[in-house]
Amino acid sequence: MTDPRDLVAGGSAREAAAHARARATGPLVLAPGEAAAAGMARLARGDGPEVAVPVWPDGASPSLLLEYQVAPISAERSGEARRVLAACLKCCWSDLAADPWPGGPAPVETVLSAYRALIGRTDDLMRNWAIGALRRLHDSAWIVLADGEVRLGPRCATWPAESHAQLRELMGRLPDPGDTVTALPLAEPPPGTESAVLAGEPLDDDLLGAFDERRRAELVAAFMAVEHAAEPVQEVRFAALRDPALRRALAEMLARRGRVLIQARERWTTGYDEAAAATAGSTLGEAERAVLVLVLVHSVAIPRAEGLLGEDTWLSPHPAPAEELRRHTQLPIGELDAALRTLRQAGLLTQVKAGEEAGGYVPGPQFHRLTPAARKRLQEELILAAGPNTPLAAAVRAKRRPTGGPPATPDHAGNVRERDER
Repeated sequence: MTDPRDLVAGGSAREAAAHARARATGPLVLAPGEAAAAGMARLARGDGPEVAVPVWPDGASPSLLLEYQVAPISAERSGEARRVLAACLKCCWSDLAADPWPGGPAPVETVLSAYRALIGRTDDLMRNWAIGALRRLHDSAWIVLADGEVRLGPRCATWPAESHAQLRELMGRLPDPGDTVTALPLAEPPPGTESAVLAGEPLDDDLLGAFDERRRAELVAAFMAVEHAAEPVQEVRFAALRDPALRRALAEMLARRGRVLIQARERWTTGYDEAAAATAGSTLGEAERAVLVLVLVHSVAIPRAEGLLGEDTWLSPHPAPAEELRRHTQLPIGELDAALRTLRQAGLLTQVKAGEEAGGYVPGPQFHRLTPAARKRLQEELILAAGPNTPLAAAVRAKRRPTGGPPATPDHAGNVRERDER
């Protein structure tokens, strides 16, 4: 297949890098006067910095996967998160005649009251789950949680205008949070700083315009599937994966976002292009990286050394028990549990049960998205982590030394990110 980096006609390395960073780390904060990259919308809120968020091609959204019965990437306690987001919307979207974003601020207690009214329960366990969901929604930019207040996050601005009528109907059916807590009044923004969603330059119009309506829809459906499905999708399910001309157009759409197609037999997914990956960044901290390496050693490296795994897989049916992780890390229990939660939420780890036993952790679905080059670097990293004083590790360091290439570890999206060797 043609290298997608040669297919960036109409795009630029800057745009590809911007889209890769947004996927890896979330909405991008723009400098004053900085334009959003093509294929992104610029969000201007009266009391904060402008940010850029990617927009999906042709107005589609990941909900398109439901039409094809393809499972999207799952979120931890997704039902709880949806209910809490509905409570946030109920409290922050005070003017239903306007668009949902940006809305106004609401105290956390108001949102919790709306959540309690929605589920009909007031016990402490439900409150703890709701607070956990608020934190996850904040981390994924659906809300902004700060100083005891909740505001709608930049991802709420990506809801298609066609969905607003359904959201208004939903708000009418949700119970009020009650009179015990009142929402904060909306602050008037300074003149000239009103909130706005400003569309950026289109990214795919030249590509999509070359096809009729049916083939255009097939191309967009395949794009959403390979980018947002939890697992690699079957080629037979999508015409744009079977047809060489459509697949070439799909590869170009992805290349303009710093992404490449990855094939595993008759299934397809996507990963980061090497050039875009070098600038994508990561939200993982040192503790999360250390725990991820520990799980890979116990669930992949050791079973592979014992002949229980094939050489070219990063998925494993051999979980690393939580007790084993506690025994082999110097992290406090609280930090270890927090790192495991972060890695689960990012799709880098999956918690499994093993029959009657307690089970443990295995690599998550994001490891499907490793490119061949990323797989090779991760394999070398695992050698350096598991056996730094072995001849094989010495050979890896010797091979890297002439080119000056630093080691790499996978980031929260499954991409291999470079770091300094220590």
